Amino acid sequence: MAISMGMNRRAFVAAGVGLLAAPMILKETAVMAATGDNTKMDATTQPQFNQFKLGSFKFTVVKDGGVVGEKPNETFGTNQTPETVQALLAKNFLPTDKFVNTFAPFVVDTGSDVILVDTGFGESGRAKGNGQLAAGLKAAGYSTDDITIVALTHLHGDHIGGLMEGGKPAFAKARYIAGKTEYDFWTDKAREGTPAEGNQKAVLANVVPLAEKMTFIGEGDTIASGITAMMAPGHTPGHMIFNIESDGKRLIATGDTANHYILSLQNPTWEVRFDMDKAQAAATRKKVFDMIAADKVPFLGYHMPFPAVGYAEVYEGGYRFVPKTYQFDL
Repeated sequence: MAISMGMNRRAFVAAGVGLLAAPMILKETAVMAATGDNTKMDATTQPQFNQFKLGSFKFTVVKDGGVVGEKPNETFGTNQTPETVQALLAKNFLPTDKFVNTFAPFVVDTGSDVILVDTGFGESGRAKGNGQLAAGLKAAGYSTDDITIVALTHLHGDHIGGLMEGGKPAFAKARYIAGKTEYDFWTDKAREGTPAEGNQKAVLANVVPLAEKMTFIGEGDTIASGITAMMAPGHTPGHMIFNIESDGKRLIATGDTANHYILSLQNPTWEVRFDMDKAQAAATRKKVFDMIAADKVPFLGYHMPFPAVGYAEVYEGGYRFVPKTYQFDL
């Protein structure tokens, strides 16, 4: 495109911004065309996957979907006043009456194994636009048969819903890894008749049928070469995080240790409705993110803003989420 020498600086900058923005506009237009909605963007549906390298390991993060929640203060900071929660959201340029929650299962391709960590909602979530893991894997160049190991951080429905498809294992050639504490808790008949019964039914339907192909692990156990488990309880009794190392590079998969990049990280002691043991979850959050911040290593959090990878920097008594950009690509 020819640019007149007489064009003033403001117009020149605007033209440059337009050129840089064009690919994004085209991408967003394609999404709107696919959904039939030409009036607004859907904050929960795109992009589909993101890939990067860590040492010799290749990561593929898939966006299983997302939901828009109402009244953030009823989920995050439940031990605070609504006004306190709303003030923190406003300070960080976020709406005070709604929030977006996304879900990010991911693959680690080590060259020897193709390891899927968590599985999203599966077929039960597709009516609401979730359950996009299989489609995202296909778009990224993987089939469900390529998965050799499925490792689960914990057994909540949005992490185990993709294990089964049409009553059969969705990853037919995989073996499975889950925490022993977590599995024992959810399969215990003591859950019947309690608030945990609904999720127990999901475990019975999606996890128990795979038990014969499952290895149960605990603190310090190996998932595959370079990947070890660390107990991080509180969100659930057996919640785990995974330490991933390759060629001197390291990343922590934090699962649901923190569920919002502002409300859980800037105030790690704030209680979260979905944490089963709220005091223990807060203590675990502090311990895990103290380590991540001190070691200056990236983390991948299941509910962080897609592609769910970034760093935690100590900030005002908590942590500031610094999303990844191009540092993994150089």
